[in-house]
Amino acid sequence: MSADLTSLVTSLAQRARAASLVLATTPAAAKNAALAKLADLIDASHPALLTANLQDLATPEAAALSPASRDRLTLTTARLTHLATSVREVIALPDPVGDLLEETTRPNGLHIRKVRVPIGVIGIIYEARPNVTNDCAILC
Repeated sequence: MSADLTSLVTSLAQRARAASLVLATTPAAAKNAALAKLADLIDASHPALLTANLQDLATPEAAALSPASRDRLTLTTARLTHLATSVREVIALPDPVGDLLEETTRPNGLHIRKVRVPIGVIGIIYEARPNVTNDCAILC
């Protein structure tokens, strides 16, 4: 990895970590409102997203891809609608953060609680799947 790329990835990871600390204590209603805004933006941005996708697919790099890879990279109105629907399905799920999973008191009086917490920042390496970006963003 080049020094420039290493620096960029490090900077992005540090910014993501700072944001994760804020999100860890954000109420479910606020997180759901942000997700709803994302779904609405996806719905409202079909023309721009489809145009940008066509430009991406017109590059020499994209032309060299296999037909299956090009298909996975191709956005359609139906695929964009599915992305927005996926976001709304996550909104409908209960927020697990803060759920008490287990609680016990040791003989010495030590009280132990197992509580669900956000997993924090994750790194994902994937290829040729625009929906993965959306899925990772809304679930993590």
